[in-house]
Amino acid sequence: MRQVTSFNPPVRTLMGPGPSDVNPRILSAMARPTIGHLDPAFVAMMDEIKLMLQYAFQTKNELTIAVSAPGSAGMETCFVNLIEPGDKVIVCQNGVFGGRMKENVERCGGIAIMVEDNWGEPVDPGKLEDALKAHTDAIIVAFVHAETSTGVVSDAKTLCNIAHKNDCLTIVDAVTSLGGSELLLDDWGIDAVYSGTQKCLSCTPGLSPVSFSEAAVNRIQSRKTRVQSWFLDLNLVMGYWGENAKRAYHHTAPINSLYALHEALVILQEEGLENAWRRHQSNHILLREGLKALGIGFIVEENARLPQLNAVSIPDSVKDEAQIRQTLLNEYGLEIGAGLGNLAGKIWRIGLMGYASNKKNIAHCLRALQDVLN
Repeated sequence: MRQVTSFNPPVRTLMGPGPSDVNPRILSAMARPTIGHLDPAFVAMMDEIKLMLQYAFQTKNELTIAVSAPGSAGMETCFVNLIEPGDKVIVCQNGVFGGRMKENVERCGGIAIMVEDNWGEPVDPGKLEDALKAHTDAIIVAFVHAETSTGVVSDAKTLCNIAHKNDCLTIVDAVTSLGGSELLLDDWGIDAVYSGTQKCLSCTPGLSPVSFSEAAVNRIQSRKTRVQSWFLDLNLVMGYWGENAKRAYHHTAPINSLYALHEALVILQEEGLENAWRRHQSNHILLREGLKALGIGFIVEENARLPQLNAVSIPDSVKDEAQIRQTLLNEYGLEIGAGLGNLAGKIWRIGLMGYASNKKNIAHCLRALQDVLN
């Protein structure tokens, strides 16, 4: 066996679909001394994380925590706790991640009724209404607020209103929107939401903020069957994340990663949530104008674009888009994302998320693209 030495990663500018550049303050927070996951000081910090996540989500939901695993586990947390075998769920799909919702429903033993829209277009509220009229026994509506695969945002408030009028709870994917776009859980009536730390919060990957309304909690507590996942069963997890000073051991939390999330939320609080939303939008406009000068357009109509995830068409002159991305990475230290699923080889995804959403990164990206495309 060869002698392996310490790993020192290359310096990159991360402007893909995630992870995003991590604020140095957050990296520094991760290097602080590790303490026990039941230490009173750590428990007090967990309470502060809950409080700041409520601010980030704009909710008063008591069950607002960080799942000790990435956003995909946050997604699974919502589905396995709210769905029982035989439950009918309306799933709106307009990209890759709506498809993952369908997979979760079926693995829970539920029945997924699909409402499909073209990739790059927002979820059509009229199609959702039609599906609910045809399936009056549906109990949940699930949709992606910010579709990372296409850079499109859907009207979550309208979709939730339609769901509630038909006596359905809502499960919403806000992995890319939290901290980057307007997201108002209580005002919009979102019952269950999951996100990730590695996008607009500019934290390290590996944690998933989630939040559940009182109606969702009531459903979880009145289940007829056990949650199929022991680790993600919120009836058990809340013994650790609950309000009591004395916490029940459930698992060993990722302590230093939670230090990082705490610092990320402090930074968001310092900037102000609405200021963060405005910063992402203004930087999107700056990038948009620079891309236009290079002859690069967007696949999403302007009124439905995510400012933090820019899905752009690959110029016709490019014969090998993967080689372009590789050159950007190797020669400019710049990472942008490829297309997924139906859009593979057709688009690039340029992220402007969190700490990476700044004028310096935009200038670097535009210069690098101009050089490589020329």
